[in-house]
Amino acid sequence: MSTGKEILALNAFDRSEVSAMDASLRNAVERRLRSFGAASVLFYQAPLRMERAEGVWMFDAEGRRYLDLYNNVPSVGHSHPHVVEAIRRQAGLLNTHTRYLNEVVDGYAERLLATFPPAIDHLVLTCTGSEANDLALRIARVATGNAGFIVTETAYHGNTAAVTDVSPSSRPGQPLPSHVRVIPAPDLFRAPDGDLGQRFAAAVGRAIADLESCGIGFAGLLVDTIFSSDGVYADPAGFLAPAAELVRDRKGLFIADEVQPGFGRTGAALWGFARHGVVPDIVTMGKPMGNGFPMGGVAARAALLDRFAANVKYFNTFGGNPVAAAAGLAVLDVIKDEGLIDNARILGGYLMDRLREIGNRHIGDVRGAGLFIGIEVVRDRDSKEPAPEIASFLINRLRHRGVLIGAAGRYGNTLKIRPPLCFSKDHVNIFIAACDEVLREIGPA
Repeated sequence: MSTGKEILALNAFDRSEVSAMDASLRNAVERRLRSFGAASVLFYQAPLRMERAEGVWMFDAEGRRYLDLYNNVPSVGHSHPHVVEAIRRQAGLLNTHTRYLNEVVDGYAERLLATFPPAIDHLVLTCTGSEANDLALRIARVATGNAGFIVTETAYHGNTAAVTDVSPSSRPGQPLPSHVRVIPAPDLFRAPDGDLGQRFAAAVGRAIADLESCGIGFAGLLVDTIFSSDGVYADPAGFLAPAAELVRDRKGLFIADEVQPGFGRTGAALWGFARHGVVPDIVTMGKPMGNGFPMGGVAARAALLDRFAANVKYFNTFGGNPVAAAAGLAVLDVIKDEGLIDNARILGGYLMDRLREIGNRHIGDVRGAGLFIGIEVVRDRDSKEPAPEIASFLINRLRHRGVLIGAAGRYGNTLKIRPPLCFSKDHVNIFIAACDEVLREIGPA
């Protein structure tokens, strides 16, 4: 079986289709391509022209609304009024770097750190998750004196040069850099036998031994704690613990990438790692921190940042600016005040139950935690053969029915569902009805 496309290509617009579009959409696409060229990434066979969004809904230029099950950046809901007002107010007062003392910035840092286990007690704020993961790699290299990192085989951790090196999904068909080792995703669907935690830890152990035998040395294990780009693997809760213990025993660092699963999405706690009963050495954050305002961050054990700062004078001009801090505080307010962690747990369970009720032969597996769910699309449940073309059909047909989802996984056949955390049962039912109808178009259950 092929390892499929690069992660951004799984749901991407094919430029060869431009000539078949109606004139208005063709002109809009050609305008985009004239400015952005080969760097442009558009979604769907017929790209969307979005104008506004509110809550769980997005609205295109023609006024049609779309139920958003894809964009985890506006985690507490598109254009949430509390977040919008916090940004507006702070932008009218002060926005500058962190070399001045500022109540909003310092208050946000204290409140954010209070959400972590006590051992994680220092913070660096950045602008993106990519910057956060890049910084985490640098901290780990300084702390261990080694250069080797372990990631899963279809991981995505960002887009700087260093982070692309540890993002196999961004470099399909290319050889791994010499300092990177990949291990299989923690997959129980295709490999159900044995203890998953021990199996995963054993793979980490083999990778560590290989790095050490090659003279590279082991710096850290970097995992997205819900394994989003690998195809969404959440259970059983606790399976990461043996690997985290092994990493510490071998003098490496355990880095939890919470850019996608963080801020309540998994429905168990604010952080995905909490489901596994582990305390990371470093936690990275991004996307949902500011509900659309660019933010990122690294939370770590003090000794690690102290050692890093003694060797490198790191400064990020826009990281932790007061407007970002105001947005971040507002997001934490909304998560708490609206009970969004509990909502993610309850609605996520309801959504997975409804998906299983569909019973279509092309739904091989439904898995996830909270409102981060993967649907593995197969030719049939008996063979478990990946069906990326059916997944692509579903994505594009659902788009025409006003529902937005994406894809992930080694074979590009896992539908990735991660709606705003204010999702309701009514929204679940709209999605289930549309999904069931599209699946019936393909063939009988």
